[in-house]
Amino acid sequence: MHNSKGGKMFRLCCFKPYNEDMESSQKRSFPKTEHLCSRRLIEALFAGGSKSMSSFPIRAVYMILPPEYSSTARVSVLISVSKRHFKLAVKRNRVKRQIREAYRKNKILLTHALDGKQETRLAVAFLWLSDRLHPTSEVEKSIRHLLTRIAEQLTDRPSTRRHEQTV
Repeated sequence: MHNSKGGKMFRLCCFKPYNEDMESSQKRSFPKTEHLCSRRLIEALFAGGSKSMSSFPIRAVYMILPPEYSSTARVSVLISVSKRHFKLAVKRNRVKRQIREAYRKNKILLTHALDGKQETRLAVAFLWLSDRLHPTSEVEKSIRHLLTRIAEQLTDRPSTRRHEQTV
């Protein structure tokens, strides 16, 4: 290969050797399979039987899914920013990107809480509450706080779901 000045250019190969960090970085992805897209699931999440908590500027609504949803991902996530808060799509998209990135970085908090419960599936919706933009660090702090609280709720009551089904 030659560059425009007549000198030789060399193609650099980037080969990264395997290490333990590769597994943790792969777990930090947010694939399409984890996105909550099913209209039926979304309606069930907001119809009732779900729990809600807030950490300004975000509200999390979550629900443990019944066994018939065993084909879905362990955690399915919906991100919603109302047009009422931001008229411009550019701002709504920025907020959604911030929430998505904060969740991607911190979802391990939630997956660790679900590790011992193989059959448990969870649907989570993150709703934006504020009328203004917030720094990414503040959004990440809020998401981390919400995920920690949801994980605590899941670990506090390990067998109540089975008990409720049998009663």
